[in-house]
Amino acid sequence: MGKQNWFDTLSDALDAEGLAHMWDNGAIRYAETRAITYQDGTRYGHYMSVYRSDSGRYERPIHYGRG
Repeated sequence: MGKQNWFDTLSDALDAEGLAHMWDNGAIRYAETRAITYQDGTRYGHYMSVYRSDSGRYERPIHYGRG
């Protein structure tokens, strides 16, 4: 079985990639993508992008170290 790509809650989406501790950016509106750089102590931080669909489900976050 492959990875799940859509989640009913933001918490579930963030937890799927171990990112919940990085998120302090509040709720995401329908059909919105929110991108942040989390300052993780590295030179350029850790980039994270989360998309919420028109139906309200959250796509698996995209993330990577920027340094």
